[in-house]
Amino acid sequence: MHTTHHTISLAGHTLHLIDFLPATFTHADLLWLPHHDALAHCALKRQTEHLAGRIAALYALQEHGFSTIPAIGLAGEPCWPQGVSGSISHSGQRAVAVVAPHPVGVDLEAQFSPALCDELAASIVNEQEQALLAACTLPFPLALTLAFSAKESLYKAFSSLAQPFPGFASTHITAIDEWHLELRFLAEFSPQLIDKKANIHWKANHKQVMTLAVGLPFGW
Repeated sequence: MHTTHHTISLAGHTLHLIDFLPATFTHADLLWLPHHDALAHCALKRQTEHLAGRIAALYALQEHGFSTIPAIGLAGEPCWPQGVSGSISHSGQRAVAVVAPHPVGVDLEAQFSPALCDELAASIVNEQEQALLAACTLPFPLALTLAFSAKESLYKAFSSLAQPFPGFASTHITAIDEWHLELRFLAEFSPQLIDKKANIHWKANHKQVMTLAVGLPFGW
């Protein structure tokens, strides 16, 4: 499968991006993965996204001195080497990965259309959050996409402390601007984190948004 690799910096972290062309994929490409048998019967979309994500993850791990490709955990999550945390996301024909010595979460999303905003808003944010998004300087479709993505990346960063399936209502957006969002944890997410706040950094172009959540150091 034809891929191209580049990096961007966000909040002091290097994000590794892989752009890929699914039309160039062959099943032999999967043999690069140690766990290729687990994907043999998956749909083409799943195979190409997974492969691109693991390529991005390997680049991110090499930055920290590792050369292993993350295996698939029991819940479908990537298995990272001891001492580091990582996160993978993909959207369209792009995958992104980040690795750090502390919990981290990245999310990549296609920007919502106005029609999709009408359909999804109530399931992502409550009335107070929606009013905050509507009042900010960002176009509402961009702001709502960022809200969705920020909650996804935050869950990835703090999943080890989260309740099972906490849902979008388990964190509350308290601020949003051109560079970051601030979210507050509720008890539904984790009693350990209740009322603590986290900054989610973001970048966007006319098609996609990317959010990055940085967790606390290991051992906290």
